[in-house]
Amino acid sequence: MNRLILLATAFFILVSFKPDGGYKVGDVATDFKLLNVTGSKISLADNKVAQGFIVVFTCNHCPFSVKYEDRINDLNKKYAAKGYPVVAINSNDALQYEEDDFDGMVKRAKEKDFSFPYLYDETQAIARSYGATRTPHVYIVQKEKDDLIVRYIGAIDDNADDVAAVKQKYVENAVDNLLAAKPVSPDFTKAIGCSIKWKK
Repeated sequence: MNRLILLATAFFILVSFKPDGGYKVGDVATDFKLLNVTGSKISLADNKVAQGFIVVFTCNHCPFSVKYEDRINDLNKKYAAKGYPVVAINSNDALQYEEDDFDGMVKRAKEKDFSFPYLYDETQAIARSYGATRTPHVYIVQKEKDDLIVRYIGAIDDNADDVAAVKQKYVENAVDNLLAAKPVSPDFTKAIGCSIKWKK
C-alpha cells in the first residue's frame, strides 16, 4: 500500500511540473511580452518586418545550451536579415539554478555577445503554453496575417557535441524551406538537452 502511495505521489509530481499540452506543428502560437536582458520588454509583435521567428528556449547553466550558444548566435546572424530572427527565452526556476536568474542572463549575454533578444520567462507561462520541455528547444513560427503559425518544433541540429560533425541542420533546413515557400520537412524532431527546471 505504501509503495502504491509513493508511486502515485511520484506520478503526481512528474505531471504537476510538466507543461499541459503545448503546441503542435500547424497550431497558432500566442504572442508574449517578456523582459529582455537590455531591461526593456519585448513581444514578437514589436518586430513589424519579420516573416517569422526562431524561438529558442534555453538557459545559462545547461551544458547542451552552452554548446549551442554560438550556433544560436550564428542562426540569428544568418536569418534575422532574411526575416527570421532568433528570440531566446529562459524559463528555468532560478531558485534551483541561481546562474539562471536574470542577472546571470545579463552577464551571459554580454560574455557571449548575443545578437538576439534573451528574454526572461519568470512565471514559466510561455514555456508551458508552448510545451517546451528541454534546453535548447526550438519553435519556428511563421507570420500569416495576424497569426503566428508553428512550422517546426525540435532540435537545432543532429550533433550537440561536435558542430563539425553535424549532418542535419534542422532549423536551417526549416527556415530555408519557409523562405522558398516549400513545406518544412522534417517539421518535428526530438529536442535533446537538459529538462526545464519547473517551479515547485
